[in-house]
Amino acid sequence: MLELEVIPEHGLTSEAIEFLLGMHFSTAVASVQGHVGHIKGVEISYCDRDPLAYDLTIKLSQDGIKLVFDSISQRLKIIEVYDLSCVRLKYGDLLFNCPDVSPTIEQIDQSFGATRPGVYDEEKRRFTLTFRGLAFEFPAETKFQPSYGGSRRELGRLQFPPGESPSVSHMAIYSGNSLAECTAPLPPLSRLPTLTCTGVDILRSGERTTGVAVTLEPNMGEIARSSYPSRSVHSDHMKRPIRFGDSVQDVMSAVGAPSRIFYKSEDKMKIHSPNAHRKSASLKSDYFYNYFTMGMDILFDAKNNKVKKFILHTNFPGHYNFNMYHRCEFSLELTRATRGRSQAQFSDAPVHVSPFTKWETIAEKLKPSERPVVLNRASSTNTTNPFGSTFCYGYQDIIFEVMPNGHIASVSLYLPPGLSPCQEGEESLLPL
Repeated sequence: MLELEVIPEHGLTSEAIEFLLGMHFSTAVASVQGHVGHIKGVEISYCDRDPLAYDLTIKLSQDGIKLVFDSISQRLKIIEVYDLSCVRLKYGDLLFNCPDVSPTIEQIDQSFGATRPGVYDEEKRRFTLTFRGLAFEFPAETKFQPSYGGSRRELGRLQFPPGESPSVSHMAIYSGNSLAECTAPLPPLSRLPTLTCTGVDILRSGERTTGVAVTLEPNMGEIARSSYPSRSVHSDHMKRPIRFGDSVQDVMSAVGAPSRIFYKSEDKMKIHSPNAHRKSASLKSDYFYNYFTMGMDILFDAKNNKVKKFILHTNFPGHYNFNMYHRCEFSLELTRATRGRSQAQFSDAPVHVSPFTKWETIAEKLKPSERPVVLNRASSTNTTNPFGSTFCYGYQDIIFEVMPNGHIASVSLYLPPGLSPCQEGEESLLPL
């Protein structure tokens, strides 16, 4: 049985595990996976048809805890304890819920000190006692309607008849004064200085993609904040461009070191290469720089070590790569072009694409490839993809990977045929 400390407006913590409001979904999953021996019976729920309409939840069925994440930001919004018999809870150094202590209304009053009267819902027969960032619900299986008179010490005694004082049936931790109106707070501060990606602008020139501009927010961290309390916690945003043809040094100078480097071990498109018969071509492999918290992959050419592709992930539940990346908050402006005899003529109204834009909205305004390529991923240990196939549509030098529910799973930006990363890099240095 887990023993956790309740911190209003903050979360549930212990020496081994912590669930903090504002933490990302992937951080919570990693915390649960790190305690697989103590935490059992994990259930993840989401809406497959419309994942943005309903919250994403992690339910610890054997521990009586449910974590509710905002569907847009994917940060922890509410922590619910729906079965208090499965967990030990304390506030400060005082246990108020354990096999030896029942969380009655008198016990909650003694532990937290009620400062305001509770709310009685006569229709649902439910009594709710709220604090800032904390709410307790009590079943009121009695026809007696609570009275709200008396002092704070009399609050618990006057609400229910003698011998009928109920125990807590549900507890919620949230940010703010109202559980119904609460939102996911900002992520908890890290101990060390970090860079947070707040947005990615896709750079375009006519019908060509030239690169991306990553907006970074420096965070001093708790250690620096304690050393320099007079300085602001967050600094000004920085925008760092990365273009096709940039070197590895250019990329690391702009956005830092990657979370992981992945070398392509198998390239099924090599058969289409004019140099596929050469043995030297198989000695080197293209490699990705994976930036998981930015939701971005950068592919480098093995020969020139230059950027040749960007992959931006939306991290929707129900996709094969869900929970590997944070959602990339990209912004793409596509200009609708009508071909003339001499040159392309562009309309005045661009099409804006974000991680939340559905494919049907894009397809009705643009003219992508009519027949999509069906992508059915399969792992080496399990040849069946439990989430089904996705569909890849091409438009100019962009590939949109679309899920069956119409949401975009990823956006791939690549160099047009016949242009090498080295040539693109040289071209980008020329004045416009």
